[in-house]
Amino acid sequence: MPLLSVTDLRTYFHTRSGVYRAVDGVSFSVERGETLGIVGESGSGKSVTCYSIMGLIPTPPGRIESGTALFDGTDLLHCSPASARAIRGKRVAMIFQDPMTSLNPYMRISEQIIEPLLIHENISKRDALVRALAMLESVGINDATKRIHLYPHEFSGGMRQRVMIAMALITKPELLIADEPTTALDVTVQAQILELIKKMQRELGMAVIFITHDLGVVSGLCDRVQVMYAGRVVESSDTRTLFYSPKHPYTRALQRSIPSLQPKGAELYTIPGMPPDVSKPIPGCSFAPRCEHVTDRCTATPPALAAVTPTHAQACLRIQAGELLER
Repeated sequence: MPLLSVTDLRTYFHTRSGVYRAVDGVSFSVERGETLGIVGESGSGKSVTCYSIMGLIPTPPGRIESGTALFDGTDLLHCSPASARAIRGKRVAMIFQDPMTSLNPYMRISEQIIEPLLIHENISKRDALVRALAMLESVGINDATKRIHLYPHEFSGGMRQRVMIAMALITKPELLIADEPTTALDVTVQAQILELIKKMQRELGMAVIFITHDLGVVSGLCDRVQVMYAGRVVESSDTRTLFYSPKHPYTRALQRSIPSLQPKGAELYTIPGMPPDVSKPIPGCSFAPRCEHVTDRCTATPPALAAVTPTHAQACLRIQAGELLER
């Protein structure tokens, strides 16, 4: 039985200008100890999917229209507030994208790190501080004894991200959701943060959902990947298969956009057009307006995920019909 199983999740935002279908029928599962990557362009629904699971969707305007998110048998979308609070922050933790806006600028680092322990465990403040110091040292913050009592603005961007990781891991969660934790960091610090997450995962045996738009990060970190576009999953596979045998035209276009794969001196490839307006109904394939293989059928019939192999599924009508050559 998977640790987390999400089925037909739909999260819409009801605004004056229309209903935005940010997540529109997403299903996936995560096994214990596994790393699942969720990739796609900005606005594809990656973060909203995980915010929905964590109960962080602002209501209104957001609303979870349907779906289930079974975590070890408990539906996080429909359980009681007390049950949700017992799981979120303790058994399921999250690293947010921007540590500067996620950390409280008026509270010392020490107060913020020990807060999950004081809420979820019967522990004294002194013992919590000892564990917080040990966690800060384990995430690579030197001279933690002095720095733990500083404020967030006294830390660099990389150190603030390490503090966020320490806060997420201090309760030893079974599932960690990392929402683009390396976006605002330089390449050297990014590599350190990714190695740190892998190290902590090995030590704690936890599952990880890694949200990113960087396929290079996915290739070295994730066991399985699902590609999202306009609120839907368009391809799902193990990492090796996705890179060596991508099926969906959007996945192929994303791979063509990786700068390191471009010939030296050649113009960088960009996917033409813009993502669709998800506040309006999309009659066919959401990627059709930008796809070089589009036909009339693509714009009229909405594709469903279809299995290519037991571990590989994709949602392209022409691939499913055998009309496009394998790559």
